[in-house]
Amino acid sequence: MSKFFINGGKKLRGEVEIESAKNALLPILSACNLIDGKVVLHKVPAFSDVIAMLDVLKHLGAKVEWQDDSVTIDMTSPKRHDVPVELASKARASIYMLGPILARNKIAKVAYPGGCEIGLRPIDLHLSGMGALGAKVVEKNGYIYCNGANMKGGDVILNFPSVGATENIIMASVLTKGRTRIFNCAKEPEIVDLQNFLNACGAKVYNAGCGVIEIEGVDRLNGCEYQTISDRIITGTYMLACAMTGGEITLKNVDPSHNQALISKLLNSSCQIHIKNDIIKMKANGRAKAFGELETAVYPGFPTDLQAQAMALQCVSDGTSMIVENLFEARFKHIPELIKMGGDISFRDRVCVVRGKSKLYGADVFAHDLRGGASLVMAGLVAEGYTTISNIQLIDRGYFKLEHTLTALGADIKRIED
Repeated sequence: MSKFFINGGKKLRGEVEIESAKNALLPILSACNLIDGKVVLHKVPAFSDVIAMLDVLKHLGAKVEWQDDSVTIDMTSPKRHDVPVELASKARASIYMLGPILARNKIAKVAYPGGCEIGLRPIDLHLSGMGALGAKVVEKNGYIYCNGANMKGGDVILNFPSVGATENIIMASVLTKGRTRIFNCAKEPEIVDLQNFLNACGAKVYNAGCGVIEIEGVDRLNGCEYQTISDRIITGTYMLACAMTGGEITLKNVDPSHNQALISKLLNSSCQIHIKNDIIKMKANGRAKAFGELETAVYPGFPTDLQAQAMALQCVSDGTSMIVENLFEARFKHIPELIKMGGDISFRDRVCVVRGKSKLYGADVFAHDLRGGASLVMAGLVAEGYTTISNIQLIDRGYFKLEHTLTALGADIKRIED
């Protein structure tokens, strides 16, 4: 098992080119199930979640080839319509395979997904969406069985704007005859990216990101070459780390509009931020001011995937902040670890109060999930002394060679093998 070993106290300075977005790549990889031909995806980081999804595609019959940071996926001849437990348990995003497998094969058998334990994350909206399109859905023995022989376009009304359910229903609809409309859909940039990818392959998907999504079913999708959007959560993580360490960084290959909720918080927290096209330049002016209040929300609100990192910053900010986690009921597992490092945090249910302190201290801590693990890395960067973070394979799910990037920015961080 690998660990991170961090000697804190170094300011982050330098430039970073942001990778392609994990949360855009995963549904797009799933959508390759729909493509009768070759798809070439460029600038693909080897996140462990990406590797897990490629393993699922190989199981389904895809030919996968890497060349540098580009990956070619040929799904011309699918062989299976199932995702077994041993593959589904490796990544939550395996549920994204349900819609594409069902649309192309008219039958699907998918095991319940794994991933980080940040809450229940029910998949009922995914299944009710398939049902609204005419699929018969049965859950038994740890699997989801779907029969799509009578599927056709229709209206799908989501009780909550779920990102995953929105994406799954889009993918289930593109090869389904008729018109499908998705009401109360999620509007995240990754959904727009999925629409753009599918349309590049010949689909007819409209209005993602701005209203009721409409899909006109087509008979066939062709291959294409594509590069996904950059990762707004990685961007936000480095911005928060810069504010936390009192550093100065330049982030390239970003879409600043995707991080407006965070940028507005940082501008009110003693940070200078200059934006030009796809570049963000940021400088922290001394100790950050506390955010005061922060509530996670669906896009364009403050992202739940940056809540833990924002909390780490509040631990060393000047003042007191209240953080409310509105999306996942078990996303505070990093709090006891931050307290080990000297954080002054009290919490109950989904609300916590953070009283900023001038200093944190190195400790042996444990990453319970992907983003919580990132928050511990940030805390280690500023802590006095040495910090050891275990279970970092969860961090690898969404940060590619994080220690290399941070080292290039001046941090003292090493990956060590137990």
